[in-house]
Amino acid sequence: MASKPPAGDPVQDAPQVAAPQHAAAGLPAIGHTLRMAQQQMGVRRSAQTLLKVNQKDGFDCPGCAWPEGDKRHTAEFCENGAKAVAEEATLRRVTPEFFAAHSLADLASRSGYWLGQQGRITQPMYLPEGADQYEPVSWERAFAIIAEELTALDSPDEALFYTSGRTSNEAAFLFQLFAREFGTNNLPDCSNMCHESSGSALTETIGIGKGSVSLEDLHQADLIIVAGQNPGTNHPRMLSALEKAKNAGAKIISVNPLPEAGMERFKNPQTPQGMLKGTALNDLFLQIRIGGDQALFRLLNKLILETEGAVDEEFVREHTHGYEEFTAAAAAADWDETLAATGLRRAEIERALAMVLSSRRTIVCWAMGLTQHKHAVVTIREVVNFLLLRGNIGRPGAGVCPVRGHSNVQGDRTMGIFERPAPAFLDALEKEFGFAPPRHHGFDVVRSIQALRDGEAKVFFAMGGNFVAATPDTEVTEAAMRRARLTVHVSTKLNRSHTVTGTRALILPTLGRTDKDIQAGGRQVVTVEDSMGMVHASRGNLTPASPLLLSEPAIVSRLARTVLGPSSTTPWEDFEKDYGTIRDRIARVVPGFEDFNARIARPGGFTLPHAPRDERRFPTATGKANFTAAPVEFPEVPAGRLLLQTLRSHDQYNTTIYGLDDRYRGIKGGRRVVLVSPEDAQELGLEDGSYTDLVSEWKDGVERRATGFRVVHYPTARGCAAAYYPETNVLIPLDSTADTSNTPASKSVLIRFERAQ
Repeated sequence: MASKPPAGDPVQDAPQVAAPQHAAAGLPAIGHTLRMAQQQMGVRRSAQTLLKVNQKDGFDCPGCAWPEGDKRHTAEFCENGAKAVAEEATLRRVTPEFFAAHSLADLASRSGYWLGQQGRITQPMYLPEGADQYEPVSWERAFAIIAEELTALDSPDEALFYTSGRTSNEAAFLFQLFAREFGTNNLPDCSNMCHESSGSALTETIGIGKGSVSLEDLHQADLIIVAGQNPGTNHPRMLSALEKAKNAGAKIISVNPLPEAGMERFKNPQTPQGMLKGTALNDLFLQIRIGGDQALFRLLNKLILETEGAVDEEFVREHTHGYEEFTAAAAAADWDETLAATGLRRAEIERALAMVLSSRRTIVCWAMGLTQHKHAVVTIREVVNFLLLRGNIGRPGAGVCPVRGHSNVQGDRTMGIFERPAPAFLDALEKEFGFAPPRHHGFDVVRSIQALRDGEAKVFFAMGGNFVAATPDTEVTEAAMRRARLTVHVSTKLNRSHTVTGTRALILPTLGRTDKDIQAGGRQVVTVEDSMGMVHASRGNLTPASPLLLSEPAIVSRLARTVLGPSSTTPWEDFEKDYGTIRDRIARVVPGFEDFNARIARPGGFTLPHAPRDERRFPTATGKANFTAAPVEFPEVPAGRLLLQTLRSHDQYNTTIYGLDDRYRGIKGGRRVVLVSPEDAQELGLEDGSYTDLVSEWKDGVERRATGFRVVHYPTARGCAAAYYPETNVLIPLDSTADTSNTPASKSVLIRFERAQ
C-alpha cells in the first residue's frame, strides 16, 4: 500500500554527513527504487507501471533524454527514472479540499519537497484577484479567463509562452503554432537554461545544434571524454553504455571539479557480476577547476598540432574552414596559463594527450558543467576544434555528444519551440496553415524575466515545468512574476511556481506520460525525441488521476479556439480528437518527419537525419565545418573567495526533490550544505560542520545571500565549491549569462562566506 504524504515539512537543520561513495547503482539503488515506488504507488501499481518504462509498447520515461538500444531489458529504467515515474504515477491526490485547507501564504511557506510530495492535482484551480486561496474552476471558465487577459493586451508580445522539456512533440508543435497564430515568438523554454550554449556553438561550427553520435557510436569508440557531467545521478542509464564501451576496449577520461561515484565504478544491477563487483569506468580523472575547460582543450589542440601525423589533414582540407586562423590561436596556448586555469598537473595533461593520440575514434560528452558559464559557447567551440583536428565527426565511434537532461527538451526545439525561429521554418508554417507568423525575435528565459520585471510582459503561460524554481536570481524572478496580470501553469503536481503568482493565477492539471490518453478519436499516442535524435512513440497505461484532467494537446487546442475564435482556420478540434492529424501537419512542416505516422508505428521509431553524421555534409554559412579561434577565458577568483557551481543531489531531478539525501556524496537528511575542499576551508576558517551564509559578488553591487548552509569538507577542486539548486539560485545574478546563448552562468558564481546569524 502507498504511504500518505508528509503532513509537515521535515526538519533539515542538521544533515548527517559521511564519506562519499566510490561506486554507483548496485543493490542500494535497487532497494531505494523499490522503497520509493512502494511509497508512492504500492506494490501492484509499481509492477504494472515500471515494467512499461522505456519499452517499445510502453511509455517514455519522464526523466532524462538518454536513448534506448534496440534490445530492451525487462527493467529498462534507472533509479532516478523510477523515482520520476513513481512521483507521476503516485496514488496521492491534491483535491479542491486540499486547496481549501491551505492558503496561498501557507503553500508559499512550504518547501519544494513538501509541495511535490502531496500528489497529483485533480481539477483546474483558480486564484482570483486579491484572493489568498485557490478555488475550483471549470475548464470553460479557465480558458475564458486566459482569453480575457490575452485579448486585452496592447500587443501579442506582452504574452510569454514557456515550455518544459516534458512536453510531447505533438503538444509542443500545437503550442508554438498557437503562439505564432496569436502573434508572438515569445517562446522561452528550458533549453535556454541548459543546452542553449551547445546549440549555439554546434550550429555555428557543424551546422546543426544537436549531437552527432548514436548509442552504437559510444559502443564503438576508442576514447570517450565525459566533461562537466555526472552520469551517475543525472543520466544513470548512460553508465551502461560506458560499461559496454569499456568492455569493448574503450578508454574513458572524466573531466570534472568533483569526483563522482558513477564515473569511478558502476555496479550494473542487470547482472550478478555487476552488482557484486562492478566495472571501473575512469581511466583518467582530470579534477579541473570550474571554468577551466576551454583552456584545457585549447592546450590539447596545440599539442596535437605539434605532433607529427596527428592531424587528419585530408579531413581538414576537404571538410573544414578557418584552419589557419585557428592554428595561430592554438599556437599561443601557454602551459603556465593552462595549469593555472585548470588546476591540473602537467603530467595529467600529458597523459590525456597520449590517450587522445592513441585513439582513432573519439567522442566528447558534456552537460551543464560546460554550458553554464560566461564563456560556455567558446568552450564548446573549442571541443569541436578538438574533434575536427583528427576527423572525429562523421565517422562511426566518434563525434559530439551533448547529453540532454529533460526527456523531450530536444524534441520541443525541433517542433519549433524557439524564440529565434529559422526563416525556413516560418515559411513552412505559413505555407501549411495560411497565416503570416511573426518574423521578429521573441524573448528567451532571461529576457522574459526582464520583460515581466520591467512591465513589458503581462501574461505568463507555462506548459509544464517549475519556472520560478528553475530560473536564476530568485528574488528578482519572484518579484517579476508577481507583476504579471495572469500566470498560468499546466502541471501534474504542485510546485513552487504555483505559489508565486500574478494578479490572477490558474493551475491547469494535465495527463502525465504514464496516463492513458483517450480522445474522441480513440486511444492516442504521443512522441518524443531523445538526446541522439531518435523519435519514438509513448503510450501511457494507467487510468488518469482524475476524469477532469485534459491532455496537453487538448489544452492547447481548446485554448487556441477560445482565444483565436472562429476566424482561425486551423482545425483545432480535429487535432484534439486525433493526434495523428497533428503528426500529418508536422510531416509537412518539419524536415525529417516525412511519413511520420507510419514511421512511429514501427517498434523503436526512427532516427532523424543529421548531415554531419550521415554524410559529412556541414550546413553552415561556409558549407564546411568551421574551426573557430577565440581568446582563452577562465574565471579569476580573488583571495578569500571561491567559485560556486550549483548542482543536483541524487534525490533530485531538475527542480523536483524526491528526498533529502545525496547518497553518493554522503549527505543525509538535508540540502543546505556547501561542499568545500579541506585546504580551502582551512584557509577560509570554515570548520567542518559549521554554518555559513553564502554571499555572491557581481558587478552590480547587489547583495545576494543564501543563508544557513552547513560546511562539508569534501574533495572538490581547489578554489571551488558546490551546493544544490534551487536553494542557491538566489545567488545567480539575472544578468550573469553566457555570451551568445544568454544561458544563466549557474556553474561559476563568485562567492564569499559569512558566519550564519
